[in-house]
Amino acid sequence: MGSAYQIRDQHQSYFLTFLVVGWTDVFTRRVYRNLVLESLTHCRKSMGLEVFAYVIMSNHMHVIFRSKTGELSKTVGSFKRHTSKKIMHEIASNPEESRKKWLEMMFKYHAKFNKRVNDVQFWTHDNHAVELFDHNIFKTRLEYIHNNPVKAGWVDAPEHYLYSSARNYADEDALIEIDLAF
Repeated sequence: MGSAYQIRDQHQSYFLTFLVVGWTDVFTRRVYRNLVLESLTHCRKSMGLEVFAYVIMSNHMHVIFRSKTGELSKTVGSFKRHTSKKIMHEIASNPEESRKKWLEMMFKYHAKFNKRVNDVQFWTHDNHAVELFDHNIFKTRLEYIHNNPVKAGWVDAPEHYLYSSARNYADEDALIEIDLAF
């Protein structure tokens, strides 16, 4: 991807998209969504990551992140490596996963076309990073994230979707703590 979508300022807030290779619907299972939430919480508490917004869809997630340590690229890389290992391990060891062979085939297939990975690949490498350098851009991306499940037809209102920070902003029970922007 071109340089327009790179993390340049390691201290700035960014809208990022993490896409599962082949648009593979992994996050239809709660167990895999929960692994992502555990990783977000860990990065917040241990790596200085500010999580302003998130939504986990069936095959991708959108987030707004900023690093307190000035190492946003490094933290994003750690998050993606950790979640891919945890999810792939859970897929392999989950006796209730009926799509195990198909999922493993998808991850092996996509790894063949990427010199940066070995046997399997879970996330695409591109994060489609958009720097949020002013309040209006930040607010627009925050609304986009929260309205994703509404546009998909899954819920009628953003705060009704459990795997989204819209619940935090609506002051409703949420699955994880985040860093509220407003």
